[in-house]
Amino acid sequence: MAFDSVLSLSAIVFFLVLSHGCFAQLGQDQQQSSQQQVQSEGALGTQQHRFRARTDCRVQRIQAREPDQRIEAEAGITEIWDQNNNDELRCAGVAAIRHVLQPKGLLLPSYTNAPQIYYVVRGRAIQGTVISGCPETYESYPQSGGRERQRIRDRHQKVRQIREGDILAFPAGVARWVYNNGDSPLIVVSLLDLGNDANQLDLNIRKFFLAGNPPQDLQRRSQEREHQLRQEQNAGNVFSGFDEQTLADIFNIEPETARRLQGQDDRRGNIVKVERDFEVASPESEEEEEERERERRLNGLEETICTVRQRLNIDRATRADVFNPRAGRVTTFNAYSLPILNYIQLSAEKGFLYGNAILAPHWNVNAHSIIYVIRGSGRLQVVGNFGNTVFDGRVQEGQLIAVPQNFAVVKKASEEGLEWVAFKTNGAAVTSQLAGRVSAIRNMPEEVVMNSYDISREEARSLKYNREEITVFGPGSRSQRGGRAA
Repeated sequence: MAFDSVLSLSAIVFFLVLSHGCFAQLGQDQQQSSQQQVQSEGALGTQQHRFRARTDCRVQRIQAREPDQRIEAEAGITEIWDQNNNDELRCAGVAAIRHVLQPKGLLLPSYTNAPQIYYVVRGRAIQGTVISGCPETYESYPQSGGRERQRIRDRHQKVRQIREGDILAFPAGVARWVYNNGDSPLIVVSLLDLGNDANQLDLNIRKFFLAGNPPQDLQRRSQEREHQLRQEQNAGNVFSGFDEQTLADIFNIEPETARRLQGQDDRRGNIVKVERDFEVASPESEEEEEERERERRLNGLEETICTVRQRLNIDRATRADVFNPRAGRVTTFNAYSLPILNYIQLSAEKGFLYGNAILAPHWNVNAHSIIYVIRGSGRLQVVGNFGNTVFDGRVQEGQLIAVPQNFAVVKKASEEGLEWVAFKTNGAAVTSQLAGRVSAIRNMPEEVVMNSYDISREEARSLKYNREEITVFGPGSRSQRGGRAA
């Protein structure tokens, strides 16, 4: 009997060991399968949400567009390119906004449901970003109110100076504000990447204000709601939905202050005029910031979300990635030049073409390109996957045009030149040229070129080598070989 019990116990142990091994192997297989799936999804990157969210991308015609909406406020104007009115923007999963702030105008603090990238077209200002959980690293001492007042200091997060040519990057859900401390209007154009994986809502602009009582049009969700929006002119801020007494208890303030926090009677709009002195800690210049970063000893922990750099000026000629003294320059701005862009998966390109110069025909390998014309004018041609021309026309200052991923595009400046900024929906956007020294044609063997186009060897060599310039081509004859790009 004892022997039978030992055999039974041994059999049970053997079965458990065998089962454990089988289940372990099964778990390992499932884990490997899961890891492969994660790796596959990682290869797609944050673009996957863009594909899930998009319902239609049948772009037959593209237009250079003016803003769809214009919203006036006390101290400025907000203009919106609405993705619901634009097939190209809806295809790309993006929207665009332009703010014009008059001197002493304050763009009220707000956050959005999607990552956003700004470009300062004109003017200078002070800008602040509020990141939850980060320390107050700046201190301000008000200069008004007497000696007793001067001893009271205000602590807040970092404030920076911004100026023409600056690019700024903001993750989804991060609050920010802008104050025009200059003597002329401030113009800022921005792109919201609604198709980004960070947006877990839908492909609509959702702007959450922390102050004021902004127009409902800023929260527009669809064309079907237009009639309703005309009846409900103001949307309120995030505090306006809370109970007044609850706010008073939370902040330990008087009910009247809580009512002001809700902004229900505020009719100034989303850009307000600052009547008092705007007293904040004087932010350092970009040059001082760069010098401080060069001198700082790195320990691997220095760049967190609290200290990550959010701004870079791409207007300097010395920062150009491609330069041709006869044609112009192009500067790229991506995750390698500003690491935060790898987090929000956006990048930008600044271009300037001299009169009658040409930007080499190319396609965007891994991103949509949303082009905003800063100055001048020119001709753009865009070609789709059927070889059909989806756009062939003139673009000018203040217009915006969206070029879908892989569509081929060529730019030619007018006699007055062409200057633009292009926002791209990938932190490491890549382009591939069709002409020039680094083009697809140049990198093909002559035999491939000859047989693909049914041309002679001499014609193939002319096609490959007649343009020695890299990206920006100067005006000239068809056989132009000069104008090396530096």
